[in-house]
Amino acid sequence: MFTRSRLSLSLSLSRFSIRHQSRSLATTIAPTEHDFSHVIIGGGVVGLAIASRIARLPGASPILLERNAHIGQETSSRNSEVIHAGIYYTPDSLKEKLCVKGKSMLYDYLEKHGLPYKNCGKWIVAQTPQEGEYLQKMHQKAQRLGVPTRFIGKEEAAKLEPDVAALECALESSSTGIVDAHSLMTHLLGSFEDSGGAVAYGTAVTSITPLANGTSGYQMSSLSSDGEEMTITTSSLINAAGLGAFQISNMLLPSDRHFTPHYCKGNYFSYSASHPRTQRLIYPVPKPDLAGLGTHLTLDLGGQVRFGPDTEWLPSDIDLFSRDLYRVSEDRLDEMYEAIKQYLPSTKRSELAGSYSGIRPKLRGDGEGMSDFYIKHEEGFPGFVNLVGIESPGLTSSLAIAEMVEDMLK
Repeated sequence: MFTRSRLSLSLSLSRFSIRHQSRSLATTIAPTEHDFSHVIIGGGVVGLAIASRIARLPGASPILLERNAHIGQETSSRNSEVIHAGIYYTPDSLKEKLCVKGKSMLYDYLEKHGLPYKNCGKWIVAQTPQEGEYLQKMHQKAQRLGVPTRFIGKEEAAKLEPDVAALECALESSSTGIVDAHSLMTHLLGSFEDSGGAVAYGTAVTSITPLANGTSGYQMSSLSSDGEEMTITTSSLINAAGLGAFQISNMLLPSDRHFTPHYCKGNYFSYSASHPRTQRLIYPVPKPDLAGLGTHLTLDLGGQVRFGPDTEWLPSDIDLFSRDLYRVSEDRLDEMYEAIKQYLPSTKRSELAGSYSGIRPKLRGDGEGMSDFYIKHEEGFPGFVNLVGIESPGLTSSLAIAEMVEDMLK
């Protein structure tokens, strides 16, 4: 039997409290004879949202496994920190449904707990009649979803944002905003721990197998950052491992249900000059063949301008722990600068500097278009909820995803 005291010795940078270490497993999960009721793999914003919700279930004894030394060190902390409105995605897709619902849930959560955010709004700017037609369709979709948008003519756009080029028109999304992702994740972690959840940092899962002899649940082996091997059992397993979700899923599902991983790097560049500046986020009309929304202008909560992400496809066998993986690809600056000038023509190239980069897990590869979230209670694997390809708008959708996962497990 895996015990809390043994676990506490194996954790790198453990945040267990005395209450966590001393709580008897026998009193909380004896009916199932598993070490934990739920194991959540992945300490990004989605994993934390799920863990926080699961921990509040009566009788739950969950643990969150995170392979890094801290929460949110991968995709969740290396993005635009935008609260999306939900108007880009395929009709009736999970991305559309969960983004629209998650946006409302997220704003309520941030307001309730006094966490930093700003409902600054954004423009999607069209430079040609064809792009204007695209925005018209997007506006119609927004109306169907109940998401507020309005058209802005080029004359009004020039008055409101004189530095922005909107040669045809702009579509305003007033419910778009920005959030401090770190503050959000820290609060979700605190909620999880306050509800009795345990966290194991520096813990990489190495194998997962269903329990034998007709016993429901799963046995998992893992390796800690100090080289110690651990084996635990759980009634329910939630794969929210982000970049590592492909590998986790393939450990358990049969080969004909394996995923092929795709990874797309996005570089971000900061802008140091005081001009040009905008009051809101500025997005171009996305190109049909892009795996994202195009290189856009975002603001942080301090008003600092940054541009990104671009689209840089990586090999599927990339080393996700490579020291150079997140180094900004400065050689992509010229291409990014040309994209920025289309909607912010007075931008000075000399004021652009590499800031950070992030990796997005993709279910489709280069040229294959956008894909939906994959969130399933896997057939033939009771208690296993699998989340793969969770990229943007994962941050916006996180609380709605957590609600969906809880409903699946019920």
